[in-house]
Amino acid sequence: MNLSLLLAYVLSVLMLVVTPGPVVALIVNTSMNAGPRQAVLTALGTNAASLLLALLAVLMLTTGLALDPRLIGWVSLLGCCFIGWLGVQGLREVFGPAPVEAAPRTDQGRQGLASGFLVGIGNPKDIVFFASFFPQFIQVTRSLQHSALLLTLVWVLVDFAVLGAYILVARQGFSLKYKRLVTGISSLALLLVALLGLGYAVLELSNAGAQR
Repeated sequence: MNLSLLLAYVLSVLMLVVTPGPVVALIVNTSMNAGPRQAVLTALGTNAASLLLALLAVLMLTTGLALDPRLIGWVSLLGCCFIGWLGVQGLREVFGPAPVEAAPRTDQGRQGLASGFLVGIGNPKDIVFFASFFPQFIQVTRSLQHSALLLTLVWVLVDFAVLGAYILVARQGFSLKYKRLVTGISSLALLLVALLGLGYAVLELSNAGAQR
C-alpha cells in the first residue's frame, strides 16, 4: 500500500469536505431548523450520492465507460436548480413571518435522504472531484478493486465525520442564538453555488453541442 498517496488522498478529501459548499450549507440549515436527526439523515443522503459518483468513476476506469458530457451537464444543471430552490426557500424563511409549529411528518426521514442525495449528486465540487481527482489515487494499492473500496470507504468516513461536526456546531447555543443569521448566510451560499453551477453547466452544454 502506498501510504503517502493514501495520506494525500485523505488530506484532499478533508479539505474538500471542510470547505463550505452546498452540502455543508444544507446540513447546517437542516440541523438548525429540523434538528440533528434530520440532519444526519440528510448527510446519509449526500453520502449515497457520493457512493454513486464513486461507482461511476470506478466503472470509467475498469470498463472504459465514457459518460456523455451533455449527460453530466444536465445532471449538474438539475442539481443546481434544486440547490437554488433550497436557497430561495431558506431566504423566505429568514425574511418571511415566523413559521407556525407543525406536527412532525412521518415522511421527514425520506425527505431528508432525498434532499441530501439530490444536492450531493448535483454538487459541482463533488462531480469534479470524482471525475478528475479520484482516478489519480487509484494506484494506492496493487489491486484496482481494493483501491476503489479503500478510497470510497475513506471518503465516506471523512465526509460523515466532518458533516457530523458541522451538525454538532450548528446545535450549540451561539449558533442557535443567531439562527436567522446563520440560516440566511447558508441560504445565500446555496443560492450563489446554484447560480455559479448553472452558469458552468450551461457553458458546458453549449460547448458539447458545438462540438457535435
